[in-house]
This record gives sequence, C-alpha cells and structure tokens, in this order.
Amino acid sequence: MTATSSTDDQRVRLDKWLWAARFYKTRSLAKEAIEGGKVHYNSQRCKPGRLVETGAKLTLRLGWQERIIIVDDISDRRRGAPEAQALYHETHDSVKRREDLAWQRKTMQAAQLPPARRPSKKDRRDIQRFREQNNI
Repeated sequence: MTATSSTDDQRVRLDKWLWAARFYKTRSLAKEAIEGGKVHYNSQRCKPGRLVETGAKLTLRLGWQERIIIVDDISDRRRGAPEAQALYHETHDSVKRREDLAWQRKTMQAAQLPPARRPSKKDRRDIQRFREQNNI
C-alpha cells in the first residue's frame, strides 16, 4: 500500500484529511461540515485547520448516519477507496448503531407504503360503508 505513513514531521489539516479519506468530495464541503458542527475531534468542536493525529477519535454526521472513527494513518493525498479506508477504522458501537437505525428507517418506510393499486368500485363502497358505521 502506498498510503503515506504518519511521521512526526507530517502535518495535515482536518479538512484535508477528511477529503483524502473520502468522507467528502471536496475540501470546501469538508470545511463547511466542520464549521457547521457536523465533525467533532475527540468529542469537541474544532476548526478546519486542526492538525490530525493518529489515534484521534472523530465523530462525523453524514446525512442520517453518525460515524465514530479512529484515525489510523495520516495522508494528505486523495487516492483510491481501498487506500483511503486504510486511514481509519470505525468503532464497533458505531457500526451497530448505524445498522440499527437503518433497520428502523427501513421498517418505518415499509409500514407507510401506499396501496399497490387504486381502490376498485367495490373497495370504495366498502370504505364508504366503514366510514358510515364508525362515524368518520
């Protein structure tokens, strides 16, 4: 793997690291997310210029998802996805929570699906009869 290994003299800004790790498509999007409070560095809000260190805990809110990741390596270059995923690992609790929330959203969406077809004339009569009997 050709990911730049972390050394004492390598200094990378947080927005640049998030871009290199492929969490955001551009550095400006990463900067906006950091300034908007969607990224926390060691459980605290931070600035885009914050220098990233290995072992740091980042909390990222991306849409519906909230990820808690640990920085494993530092790089300032955006490379392929497999190399970018080697820069961090997600905590087990974070993965479990994301899967649970995804399952909840999926079941809620399935419960609110509209009928597969429009009511027929008989169905409309049944609906009208039901409403009259229940004073709806």
